[in-house]
Amino acid sequence: MNRLIKTLTMSTLMLATAFVGNAQTMEKPLVKKIEVNGSAEQEVLPDEIYVSISLREYFKDKDNKNKIDIMVLEKQLQKAVEEAGIPKENFSIGAINGYREWWGKKKPTTFLETKNYILKVSNLYKIDGIVSKVEEKGVAGINIDRYEFSKIEQLRRDIKIKALQAAKEKAKYLLEGIGEQLGEAIEITEIDNGYTPQPVYSNMMMRSAKMEMAADAMPESTIDVQKIKVRYEMKAVFKIK
Repeated sequence: MNRLIKTLTMSTLMLATAFVGNAQTMEKPLVKKIEVNGSAEQEVLPDEIYVSISLREYFKDKDNKNKIDIMVLEKQLQKAVEEAGIPKENFSIGAINGYREWWGKKKPTTFLETKNYILKVSNLYKIDGIVSKVEEKGVAGINIDRYEFSKIEQLRRDIKIKALQAAKEKAKYLLEGIGEQLGEAIEITEIDNGYTPQPVYSNMMMRSAKMEMAADAMPESTIDVQKIKVRYEMKAVFKIK
């Protein structure tokens, strides 16, 4: 008998609890909300451009004589960099390699060295003038190794804020169109589609030992690299008053 009373009591308590919970759920008002996406983007010029310059030893004469040493070429390049007003710490060696010249069936006896240099500049305007002061045949090639924007983190923050502001503005005018008012933000989500480096283009010429253009005829470039585009999208949920 006591067991039956206890069972009935527990069942009654469970039913009462379920009833109260359902009542609370039914009484909770539904939140009217609006979900929107906002985006923002900006283009900036890279202010840290890393240019790769390759120099190589060569022979002045066809009979494998009068070799121009790599140190001669390096000193020419280093002097040109200094005269251009570029800090010493922005000029460094990137790689060193070498090879032997084969002439017919004869065993190669002469070793020719190649050095690769990395020059950090804020723009490309002086590159052509710098390279033109190095022996023409000693310049194996030039290319842009990489490029960066020194204040990229600050730029990312600014664009994310603008994207969120755009989302809020969108929600506001959409609600005004149906006679509703915008409330506070409920949820904010960052959509990860931000910074992707773009290809770099410039009028900087690829130079090689086969070029016949005179060094003093090489003009300085006046065309800069392509801009970096940074874009972000933000998703926001707002209450409707």
